[in-house]
Amino acid sequence: MPVRSRLVLALVAVAALAVAALPPAAAAPAAAPKSASADARPVDINTAGATELQSVPGIGKSLAERILAFREKNGAFGSVDDLLKIQGIGEKSLQKLRPYLTVTKAK
Repeated sequence: MPVRSRLVLALVAVAALAVAALPPAAAAPAAAPKSASADARPVDINTAGATELQSVPGIGKSLAERILAFREKNGAFGSVDDLLKIQGIGEKSLQKLRPYLTVTKAK
């Protein structure tokens, strides 16, 4: 067997052994970590401040400000569906936000 063929065969064998020796976490890409909001309690849109609203995936600074301005002008939200009245929130956005949000009834 020529020297070059043996060298290629040896490199392939070393590479195969190296891959086989990797722990499972290193061999496969890790799953995307869950956001902190996914494990936390839902955010109450009637009591949350801007920072708490921004912890919800899909709510940035400007949307949080619009939610707060709407609440100040119109009072407490009756349901999460009331977010549809806010510019920038449509049906698709609401469906993505819904698992992270809740509404407490005004007293």
